Amino acid sequence: MRIIIIEDENRAAHRMQALIEELRPEAVILDVFESVRESIEYFNTNPNVDLIFADIQLADGISFEIFNQIQLKCPIIFTTAYDQYAIEAFQTNGIDYLLKPIEKERLQKALDKLESLQTDQNTEQIGKMLQMLKQEDHKKRFMIKVGDRIRTIETKGILAFYSMEKATFLYTFDQRSYAIDYSLDQLQDLLNPTDFFRISRKYIVSHMACKEILAWSNSRLRIDIPGLDEEVIVARERVGDFKNWLDN
Repeated sequence: MRIIIIEDENRAAHRMQALIEELRPEAVILDVFESVRESIEYFNTNPNVDLIFADIQLADGISFEIFNQIQLKCPIIFTTAYDQYAIEAFQTNGIDYLLKPIEKERLQKALDKLESLQTDQNTEQIGKMLQMLKQEDHKKRFMIKVGDRIRTIETKGILAFYSMEKATFLYTFDQRSYAIDYSLDQLQDLLNPTDFFRISRKYIVSHMACKEILAWSNSRLRIDIPGLDEEVIVARERVGDFKNWLDN
């Protein structure tokens, strides 16, 4: 059995490796990846694995971003620190979901369970699992590069996302813009729709950015975001949905 581990905490990754080696000594751990980006790069050229262990929250995003972009047929065991009720709900889909710290007995049951499943069942169940995860979890932070340093920005500190000259930027409460490696289309799927709204092809805004809104030409609206020189316009066809989003 060929296994990939996706985990950005060294201690958790080492524990997982040790438990797998103890419970399935015949298994081969092909590699351990710490990020969404590394995992996608690997699976683009090496899709043939038998089992994946994937932590939900990684330094550069959420692991189901990987499986949205790469179509894999192998089973996945997700690991996280969600509350027990959510875990039980996911287990009913036949793909396991382990609470950290991982217990040996619980991992043994997960491996036994997955080995009894058929591949076509796995494919369908992975899709169901990812859909449930989308509903339960949204991106909470972004990794950015500032000079030779890497830092993270919480989504609660972001006023808007915008595209300019084929690049995407986030704009923060302290009126700074940072380039990120996501398109607005991708962000629309990753962000919590309660907090963020796509107002046009060029902008996604936070409800915290919508303090000053003006009527604009052609039945559009303009949002005045402090420090942002660009005109932030709500597209005419989005005005109705935008007002409903603000009201709710």
